[in-house]
Amino acid sequence: MKRNGQATATKSPKFGEILKRMGKFISIVLTVLAVQLLSSVQSLGQFTNPLFIPDTLLGPVFNMSLDEQEKQFFPGQITHTKGFNNQTFLGPTLVMRRGWEVQVSLNNNLTDTTTLHWHGIHLSAHADGGPHSPVLPGAQWNPHFTCLDKAGTYWYHPHFHGKTGKHTLQGAAGMIIIRDGEEAQLALPRRYGVDDFPVIVQCQEFDETSQIKYKGAQDSILLVNGTLNPFLNVPAQVVRLRLLNSSNARNFNFGLPSNQTFYLIGTDGGLLGESLPVTRVKLAPGERAEVLVNFQGLAGQNIRLKSYASEIAQGTHGGPTLIGPAGSPNQYSPLNGVDFEVLEFRVGAQTANPVLVIPTTLVTQTRLEENLATNQRNIVFTAATQGSISGPYYMNDSTFNLERIDFHIPVNSIEIWNIQNQTVVAHPFHIHGFQFYILDRYGAAVGPEEMGRKDMILLSPNEQARIIVRFSDFADSLMPYMHHCHILTHEDEGMMGQFVVVPTPTAKATFVTGKIDVFPNPARDYLNISGPPFFRNSPIFILNSQGRKVKEISIAEDSSRLFVGDLKSGLYFLKAEENTFFRFIKE
Repeated sequence: MKRNGQATATKSPKFGEILKRMGKFISIVLTVLAVQLLSSVQSLGQFTNPLFIPDTLLGPVFNMSLDEQEKQFFPGQITHTKGFNNQTFLGPTLVMRRGWEVQVSLNNNLTDTTTLHWHGIHLSAHADGGPHSPVLPGAQWNPHFTCLDKAGTYWYHPHFHGKTGKHTLQGAAGMIIIRDGEEAQLALPRRYGVDDFPVIVQCQEFDETSQIKYKGAQDSILLVNGTLNPFLNVPAQVVRLRLLNSSNARNFNFGLPSNQTFYLIGTDGGLLGESLPVTRVKLAPGERAEVLVNFQGLAGQNIRLKSYASEIAQGTHGGPTLIGPAGSPNQYSPLNGVDFEVLEFRVGAQTANPVLVIPTTLVTQTRLEENLATNQRNIVFTAATQGSISGPYYMNDSTFNLERIDFHIPVNSIEIWNIQNQTVVAHPFHIHGFQFYILDRYGAAVGPEEMGRKDMILLSPNEQARIIVRFSDFADSLMPYMHHCHILTHEDEGMMGQFVVVPTPTAKATFVTGKIDVFPNPARDYLNISGPPFFRNSPIFILNSQGRKVKEISIAEDSSRLFVGDLKSGLYFLKAEENTFFRFIKE
């Protein structure tokens, strides 16, 4: 440095560098000690709590309530949670059958606005439960849809923008099982809670008052179906596990001791063509997998499902601790990059009529071929700061905007989406409403474990992949679907876009709630409302983009106009009778 125009020597930069190195060394030592402590604790056989198995609801009519709840995860400590239908955490498993006309009544008993999204289900954007379908506190939402999906494992969770992570991690989530005739012909375990089990895995961080920190990176508390330290009694026969990763960001690499073989039979969108012998199944947040484990000859033994996180690559949450740029915090957790146990199976006697053979052939797979594509789109993941491990992150250099439609996709088109991750962090990518097939990664064909229908794909740092998807129906020029990173904090912070499926000139649009036309949109002073008069002389509510009521009026019998000139510019929802929502933009 210079002082009074003269150069003087200083040791400050070197000393500062020494401090930085010492800090990193101490961090490494603490990590090693934490790992050793974790390993020693897990070796004590702490699996003392029976795994909670959620109740089932059989459709096609589902009456649901979402409630503020309390649960005691730790002795003498009360945690504020959310649950469906009087469960203190999570919700019942919904059982649907392909072809059913599903009707849902959701009562929001929270003190907060929410939504309910049907993750992986093929349905209209009006019924999808994204951020454009707010359900106010004390209100009811009544979506209806035809169950069009193949037999498989799906799930539901809130999806109100900015609150998805908070509500989901506090327990507002549950599993969906869809059955169909093709799956019914297979010799598979399907007795729920007997030889067919839901396994919802979630890592949490709790604060000093035992409350869930949904934005916490030190997520070292492992819950399975909301149970700490769980064990599951299983029969000595073939057992079906429906694995769901409902964590914020953590990836799991499931396996059994001694690299025991088990069988992958299904992924996000249903069953595979053949049973696939595996020793590992990797699941990113939002992903599902169905596996078969053969416990024959193991009666009386205890076997533990593990996550072999030491095999997860750097840059992927759950692998080695993500190291941020100088001056930024590292995303440390004692579970990062180490193998840990998830669930203990206690093998007992066989049941009556057990499944004893792993079927080889499953269902017919008809993948979309690349030459059928009519269009291509590019989606690029970037970070606000190069090298950032905490974001914010963007899609195509944009953060989410409720008022902006990113893609207009012609109905019945087949598109290839080229997805490129230019960040140093892996991101699980999800599309609402439509299943896709993965064509390739880095230009190479994917393995058999990724050949089935998917609604999720994990993109590693600097990875490129291509997916192909048919936007077959549900054309609606106004109501959008989402596409986003399924790290819950990332999507809440804006790593999300939206698209509409638009009718072609010769196609008929599907307006599920289209009894009323609202125009012009955008509007400046007045909205014109036309259609059947069921809404006349009934309250009409206008909600802002955060789901808060800003205006309540009643349209007279002889009127068809609604004054909006007193509203600020932005996106609004018009709520008519029967909980019908319309989105409009005030200029």
